Amino acid sequence: MDTPYALVSLEVVGSTQDVARARFTGFPVLVVSPRQTAGRGRQGSTWETAPRALATSLAYASDWEAASLTRLPLVAGLSLIRVLPGSNKLKWPNDLVRGADKLGGILVERSDETVVVGVGVNLWWPAAPDGYGAVFAEDPGPLAHLEIAERWAIDFLRRVAGNASEWGTDEYRAVCSTVGQTITWEPDGSGTAVDVDEDGALLVETSAGIERLVSGAIREVRGIEPPG
Repeated sequence: MDTPYALVSLEVVGSTQDVARARFTGFPVLVVSPRQTAGRGRQGSTWETAPRALATSLAYASDWEAASLTRLPLVAGLSLIRVLPGSNKLKWPNDLVRGADKLGGILVERSDETVVVGVGVNLWWPAAPDGYGAVFAEDPGPLAHLEIAERWAIDFLRRVAGNASEWGTDEYRAVCSTVGQTITWEPDGSGTAVDVDEDGALLVETSAGIERLVSGAIREVRGIEPPG
């Protein structure tokens, strides 16, 4: 089977998002690096990098309707869950977590019909700061980032080649750590996450009823620690 993307592997890169967008000419392009010097998260937030890390971005032309593109961070997360070992979960809408530790993040940017989906994952981090973790307990080696990125890209492209309405709602619900949590979001929202709907929105039970949070419109969702 032909590889469904052009591969660009770089030892160091400023931002895989920027390189993928610049290299895209109509055929999907996957940019992979173990080290970013100017990586970014959603809405311009910075990204902490582990000693052994994966930074990858996939640029492609989406044929999904614009209203369906808010599902893409969730779809990218499902592909990560599929290709990574361990009991990992997805914090809605764009984080890979294990327990309370963040292992990775997802960034989706769109310009006209071009979509760039970026993933950053901590593969090995022997002295991770509080709140962060890594996928592997032992160093997986210098080529792990490349193997994982390619497997992720193939799985992701397979998913987005299908109908947007069949993106994997039930699959996502099964691995979403946010559902069931009491959460807050900016500027002053709070409630209990009860479900993820077929459009990928998070449904939250609040004092005023069910509120629907859409990826891209919410900067950050935080869990509230129970007293103890």
